[in-house]
Amino acid sequence: MPTFRVAGKMYITVPDDETSIAVRCPKHERAELIAAEPEKFWVPPHEAGSSWVRVRLAALEGLGELRDIIVDSWQQAAPERLLDAGPGA
Repeated sequence: MPTFRVAGKMYITVPDDETSIAVRCPKHERAELIAAEPEKFWVPPHEAGSSWVRVRLAALEGLGELRDIIVDSWQQAAPERLLDAGPGA
């Protein structure tokens, strides 16, 4: 399974089916995100205890939305020293 990392911490994984990605998402935000857009976001049962959410790629509204999701995940994983110079800065 391909993974993307910043400073050794994963911020994206691409599951085997390649129709979705898994990104970091604070647990306290996941339920609201999934409730608002269940066709786009979900959490498999085996990841319920983690800080990850799955994103259905076909449900995204273009590359801009994909970029925003990836940047948000990157910012959650990146150490502070990289945040000022990284994506979305």
